[in-house]
Amino acid sequence: QTMSSEGSAYVMEDGVDESSTRLASLFFLYNLHFILTRVHEKEGNPESLENLELIQDPAEIRHPCLTVKFTFQTLSETLKMLSEEELRTFKWTLWTYYQQIFSSSQNMDIVDIVDRLLERFSHEESVQITKTLLYKMGKQKEVEYITNMCIRNQVRYDLCNTLRKKYGALGGDLDMEEEKRPIDDLYVDLNVLSNTNNGPNIEHEVLTIPKPHTKQKQGVKLSVADILSLKMQEEFRTTLLLVAGVAGSGKSVLIRKLVRDWVEERAPTELAFVFPLAFRELRQFEGEDVSLVKIIHTLYPETTRLNKEDFSSYDCRMLFIFDGLDEYNEPLDFSNTMLISDPHDSGSLNVVIVNLLRGRLLYNSVGMFTSRKHIDAVIPWDTHYNELEVLGFCDPQKDEFFRKRFKDPSRVDRVIEYVKSVKTLHIMCHLPLFCSLVADECQRVFREQGSQAALPRSITYVYTKLLLELVRHRRKFRAPDLDPDKEQEFLLKLGKLALNWLEHRTFQIHKLDWPEISDKEAIMNSGLCMEYVVTPYVLCNEDTVSFLHPTIQEYLAALYAFLSFRNQEKNVFEHLKAKALRMFKGHKIMELYKAAVEKSLQYDGGNMNIFLRFLCGMALEKNQELLRIFCKSSAKVENLKDDVASLIRKKIKENPSSNRTGNLHQCLEELGV
Repeated sequence: QTMSSEGSAYVMEDGVDESSTRLASLFFLYNLHFILTRVHEKEGNPESLENLELIQDPAEIRHPCLTVKFTFQTLSETLKMLSEEELRTFKWTLWTYYQQIFSSSQNMDIVDIVDRLLERFSHEESVQITKTLLYKMGKQKEVEYITNMCIRNQVRYDLCNTLRKKYGALGGDLDMEEEKRPIDDLYVDLNVLSNTNNGPNIEHEVLTIPKPHTKQKQGVKLSVADILSLKMQEEFRTTLLLVAGVAGSGKSVLIRKLVRDWVEERAPTELAFVFPLAFRELRQFEGEDVSLVKIIHTLYPETTRLNKEDFSSYDCRMLFIFDGLDEYNEPLDFSNTMLISDPHDSGSLNVVIVNLLRGRLLYNSVGMFTSRKHIDAVIPWDTHYNELEVLGFCDPQKDEFFRKRFKDPSRVDRVIEYVKSVKTLHIMCHLPLFCSLVADECQRVFREQGSQAALPRSITYVYTKLLLELVRHRRKFRAPDLDPDKEQEFLLKLGKLALNWLEHRTFQIHKLDWPEISDKEAIMNSGLCMEYVVTPYVLCNEDTVSFLHPTIQEYLAALYAFLSFRNQEKNVFEHLKAKALRMFKGHKIMELYKAAVEKSLQYDGGNMNIFLRFLCGMALEKNQELLRIFCKSSAKVENLKDDVASLIRKKIKENPSSNRTGNLHQCLEELGV
């Protein structure tokens, strides 16, 4: 080939310029090198990765938890720990090994550097390259930081999988008729307030009951996201939080939702770990020396990979949820119990719990306790803590619960209409447990009789199911060795008190005047009563006790009257017995029903109206069947329903006044006639 150039004076004999030939060859080689380099870069497999000897094989840290988000955040936070001079050294070292990828590294900021690493290398390689370069710079602290963050991330990932299986569904204890379903399909926002002692729900179908004077301010309504938020914890400025609420108010369901939302990262939070610890699970540690860390390691084995410092580190904030403080039966002695201050320190389970309730062992973490009883009666006065109260459902949430529970829209509408038509049921549905029992009964009717079947108007059946659910829970978790006779004796004492209060239109009593019935059994174990603080016109607050709801008081009074006659042939209205015998013949138990009707008609204000409805409901065979566990004799009273209905009809004819007969008609409705 002959090459010519303007001004060229050097031409070989064959017509080829020697310098031009050499220049063309160099140009060809340069282009070839450029093309091969671009192809190699595009494949994302730079040769220099083999030249840098990594301090750890990237395959050793390969884990599903190593996501783009985590890797970017961890590497960025690590590089921010370097000074300006150290960052320039890191960039120069990075360029030394990866000149073509980081040719302009000195002009890159931290975000650009981490972006380029993740763009050109795998997550594992990006982590190991960063650690190796920092190690060469002598930045051992930063290398350990990355290692610890990766371990925490793996532990968090495995812990989340465990918690999904354990807390991801509802059913079983609260939902006897339905299989377990994902909590997201059933959960309805609960009414959670930022203070406690809001008093009982005193809404009533018949009576007007004055609300006790408790908190002046009702408190701020909180969501699950609020509880998880760091902002709320900083505002409280405490490491101890109590979630109080009566039996069936939804405390444990709230904990499930809280755990689930943390697992799925639905709420912005700086909590590194959440550890739910039910007190019924902690019983396995009784009689041995344990530490808070040992408890965590035993219940959640994946946490054994955490460093010792993680449990007391300010950059590893944890939430420990101790569910069911009221199930713990050991005495809490805050004066004579050994003090421990490190989560690794060992002692008895009682020592650990006492020190947690003193606010120790937690450092920058938070300890949350759920209980039926307010914590001010449990822990020392000088311990700083904050309380929340779970009050169950407001009216809109009641409807939402049934919409989520029933998939068939036509059934949903029927159930909501039915519940609203029976005012006492609608009022009591402020308790999620009660809502679940109503839904169970409706499901049973639909399953056995079809979607168009009439739903029962009886309220006694659901209240009986509520009592049995609380009794079952008490037998299983709180008093497994309880003698059935003692249990029946306790219920009769509580029922006698309920009837006495009812006759005197009393619905609360000062704790100092509480009779010889264990307040612990009544409030915490049975869940049939509650305690709160009223503010009188003196200097000191006063502890007050009432039944869970006025209708619970009326139900227990009716149960006392019914069981007293069934088991002892005792008429609780003895002073009316002679008159009743003269006016009615039939089953002997009809003495009780006749006397109860007479007693009810004596009160113009309706004191005994709901009581009489419950007593009439206990004449139904299905309710007698449920109550058989409390009866000494298993024999049924035949035709009791018909005889009670005849008595009620007779009284309606004798008392045509509408204000007297309205409740009698409801008694017939209770009997299903």
